Amino acid sequence: MKQVLKSLAHKTLAVMNVFPTRMTDRGEFQSLLQKLYPVSTNKELIRLGPDGDGGYLVPNDLEGIEACFSPGIGFVSGFEKDCADRGMKVFLADKSAKQPAKAHKLFHFTKKFIGVTTDDAFMTCDDWVNSSLPESRSDLLLQIDIEGYEYEVFLSMSDILMNRFRIIVAEFHQLDQFWSEPFFNVAARAFEKIVQTHTCVHIHPNNFDGFLQIGGLKVPQTAEFTFLRNDRIANPSYQRVFPNPLDSDNHPHRPSLTLPRCWYGGE
Repeated sequence: MKQVLKSLAHKTLAVMNVFPTRMTDRGEFQSLLQKLYPVSTNKELIRLGPDGDGGYLVPNDLEGIEACFSPGIGFVSGFEKDCADRGMKVFLADKSAKQPAKAHKLFHFTKKFIGVTTDDAFMTCDDWVNSSLPESRSDLLLQIDIEGYEYEVFLSMSDILMNRFRIIVAEFHQLDQFWSEPFFNVAARAFEKIVQTHTCVHIHPNNFDGFLQIGGLKVPQTAEFTFLRNDRIANPSYQRVFPNPLDSDNHPHRPSLTLPRCWYGGE
């Protein structure tokens, strides 16, 4: 099934019963989307990292953040470098990589995956943060792109650590699989956990993949989300203009993807 969807990337699929499992209730799906409607706040969005893949929009609320934690290393480290250039310590982790794509005196690399256990190959996010900053209780930034394992990382993270992340930037994968009820039941709980403490301030579909449309709801297969902790938000209102002028296509030679209307609020 995944191969079929990949071969149809950048085409909107209008199909029913494409999953071998029970289909997710449309009302439950819409209810989750409403909790993720991006809002504008008193803090403007800025871009960290390069244009294209590896750059993300974050609220201009970075002063006082001690460190950025960035599991999953790709071919660029521009976002992490921009954080380090602003004085943040940057902790990176990826067992499949030898080192970050760029070097910086404030980079600290751990050759492990981040997951739900701590062993020779994996480390929980709590153990990673506690071992990296053992005496600290200051605010942090999380930027996570780990190809589908992000759901389990959020579900296993302690409430104390969630509240330390002032800003969360996360690429969520397999969003089209939300129509499969077993997957939805797990993944939705990860989003529900995040919105207990944070509010979505931006969503950008990744144009490496396409959309899946069922029952009038159009879902990107992969999208980048930015969340800001609730205590940092003042004067919120729904964002209604997408894409943001600072958004940049992840892939320069594939069609641009605009966030579908069902993913944001307002009239």
